[in-house]
Order: sequence, then C-alpha cells, then structure tokens
Amino acid sequence: MKLVVVSAGLSVPSSTRLLADRLAAAVGRQAPVEVEVVELRDLAVEIAHNFTNGFPGRRLAAALEAVTGADGVIAVTPVFTASYSGLFKSFFDVLDKDALAGKPVLIAATGGTARHSLVLEHALRPMFAYLRAVVVPTGVYAASEDWGAEGLEGRVEQAAGELAGLMQGLSGTGRREPEALPVVPFAEQLARLAAS
Repeated sequence: MKLVVVSAGLSVPSSTRLLADRLAAAVGRQAPVEVEVVELRDLAVEIAHNFTNGFPGRRLAAALEAVTGADGVIAVTPVFTASYSGLFKSFFDVLDKDALAGKPVLIAATGGTARHSLVLEHALRPMFAYLRAVVVPTGVYAASEDWGAEGLEGRVEQAAGELAGLMQGLSGTGRREPEALPVVPFAEQLARLAAS
C-alpha cells in the first residue's frame, strides 16, 4: 500500500516534518506501507505558477500524481493566524477536486501554543470533508510543549492505527469476513419470552 505524506513545514529542520515522520513511522508499524513524502516548501514556486498559468510544473505534477494514486494520505501543516498555512491550502487548491474522494486521510498540525489545537476541527477537517476524503477520527496537534511530553505518542499511535485500519479495509488487505449471526425465527423468540 502506498502512503503519501504531505508536509507544509517551512523551516529546516521543521517540527511539522518531524510530526509527519512520526505519524508515517507509526502507520508503518501497523501496516505494510511504502511511504512517499511531499515537501510543499520545495514546490512553492511551482504551486504559484500553477495558479497563474493553469499548468503544474514537473515536480508539482509528480506530487499531485502521488497524492492521487495513494492508498492513504497524512497531511500536516503548521498553524499560521489560527488556520492552516497558505502553502498547504494552495497545494490542495491545485489538486484535482476528485483526487481525495473516498481516500483515507490523517490530519495533523503543529503550532507554538495549545490554543491553536482546534485548527484540526475548524479548518482541516471541514476542508477535507469538502474534498470528500475519509478523515480519521483522531487528528494530531503538537504544540511546542508537546514534544517529549506525555500524551503525544499516544495520539500519534491512535491516529496511525485508525489510518492503517482504513487503508487495509479499503484496499482489501486484512479484511475479515463478518461472522454469521444465528437467525432465530420470530415465533421461537416469542415462545422463549412467553416461557420466561
């Protein structure tokens, strides 16, 4: 299965990329995946050109194709002005509107303070719902004080497990047949009730 990680971190090193790598590694521990990372920082100029001329450059086209062909996506953005970064949003603006339909997506964000943690629910989740992605229930937000603190790894593992489960279920691998439930005729059920 192919897992594509979209990281919108701007600095090197980047806490956004660090979180993206931790999430990808956690998914890899729970399902066999081939990971490809798309660094939006490296595509910023091509994304801007795509807006002005309507055509993706070579590297942007490859990134868009990778996301479209993925079995699952991890999307991680830094928080700027209480929302996702403009670069992050621009990438998904140039992606084909049907590319994420039915695709499992894990959303995550990084920020300087825990006050921005609701960005997952008020900005990222609605955007991916609009794109008709299947967003895993657990999003992961990491504030500066979360690194090395108790709790972050648990959220990473929880979200990764949810993404791995969706990827396996949607790709058909690891899918179990539901157990057959015994069928008891209604008359027999009524007779049992009357006897008790």
